[in-house]
Amino acid sequence: MTTDRMAALLNGPVAVVNVGLADFARDLASQGVQVEHVDWSPPARGDPGIAKLLADCGAESVGKANARAVKRMLAGDPVLIDVIPASEAIPSLEPGMILHAGPPVEWSRMCGPMRGAIQGIAVFEGWAADLEEAKRIASDGSFAFHPNHDFGAVGPMTGITTLSQPLMVVENRAFGNRAYCAVNEGLGKVMRFGGNDDEVLDRLRWIRDEFGPSLGRALREAGGIPLKSLVARGLTMGDEMHQRNVACSSLALRALAPALAKTSGNSLELSRALAFIAGNDQFFLNIAMAMGKSITDSARDIEGCSIVTAMSRNGTDFGIRVGATGDEWFTAPVEMPEGLYFPGFTEKDANPDMGDSSIVETIGLGGFAMGAAPAVAGFVGAGSASDAGNFTLRMKEIVVAENSEWTIPAMDYLGVPTGVDIRLVVETGIVPTINTGIAHRNPGIGQVGAGIAQAPMECFTRALAALAKRTSAA
Repeated sequence: MTTDRMAALLNGPVAVVNVGLADFARDLASQGVQVEHVDWSPPARGDPGIAKLLADCGAESVGKANARAVKRMLAGDPVLIDVIPASEAIPSLEPGMILHAGPPVEWSRMCGPMRGAIQGIAVFEGWAADLEEAKRIASDGSFAFHPNHDFGAVGPMTGITTLSQPLMVVENRAFGNRAYCAVNEGLGKVMRFGGNDDEVLDRLRWIRDEFGPSLGRALREAGGIPLKSLVARGLTMGDEMHQRNVACSSLALRALAPALAKTSGNSLELSRALAFIAGNDQFFLNIAMAMGKSITDSARDIEGCSIVTAMSRNGTDFGIRVGATGDEWFTAPVEMPEGLYFPGFTEKDANPDMGDSSIVETIGLGGFAMGAAPAVAGFVGAGSASDAGNFTLRMKEIVVAENSEWTIPAMDYLGVPTGVDIRLVVETGIVPTINTGIAHRNPGIGQVGAGIAQAPMECFTRALAALAKRTSAA
């Protein structure tokens, strides 16, 4: 550097680039110094053990496996084709067998709302005369509990699935696989939030005996409803497909109404069906969940793949699955959601996070698409509407692709962040943000609020260790 240039630099105004601790930047700015802050931390948070795991999983083969997985996810063609009894969708279901949300959990470790839902479903199925008998049977170990994900199914919150419930069927026509989810019960006191009284059970009986069969006939008459384009429209209309499904529920109703009218047995049945869908802003959530499962299952069992294929919670544990490791769960204690509560309730009433519904975040929706639904940010206590896009940009740091078919107009048509890479989660220290409902910690009460939850980092470090072991042995 010449003397003149050095003199100009030293005599000119001070400009600072601050790296790391934001307090230094704020102090300088308060003194009128021009400062640019760079939010940086050491890779793997400075942990040499985790840095080694990242190095072991940095093989070119992992990148190729991830590219293959995401290509399959983006190529998915999910179509809602039918509603059928769970006994038909999952032939291995038997009396006394109860599928639930999240990774495996036994009765002794189950949270309050999960226990409440199990007691309710036992009465619904006729396995117990009342809730107390159901509790005794469950505590005796007479029920067989399994995760929904083990059977190609998903369920919101408690996620209870048993053999006589009607399940919506989503077929991924690009790869021929199917996924299942129960019909959304509606709002208020419902079984997915641990409700189990006569009102809850009567609604489930109506869904089983009338609405489910009616919906199945309508879907078969319509030839199914393609979901990819419907979701794309929903994103432009303010949905993120987890906490806000108003647009997609309305679009689904518009697609179903002619076929419902054509196939319904009588006008009263038709009126009840239309009113039920129209009055349930979360009707599409369960459809989106089955859609998500059908998409991520196409990326399973790809050797070397570090892409997350499932995230789920049972109110006790949080679990993830990864492409390379198939059905193996990597778990950690689930965290409490942060959010807003209905009048009369506080965080002291809340249960830790639960549900299979975080499957939608694995395909770039929910908390990953918050920028499309600024109204949700305030509803779940995540900040102002103008903050919504920041959640999407933050999630963009831990994925390997954008979905060019699902875009966010308000963010210059940014494709939703897709393909969570456990390596990027561990390297950046950024965990997935999940939009969620909040259940009361005691059984039988139901939903008390809504908020956001964070996936625990421990799940991802455990998955990374397993992947590193497989990669080094290959």
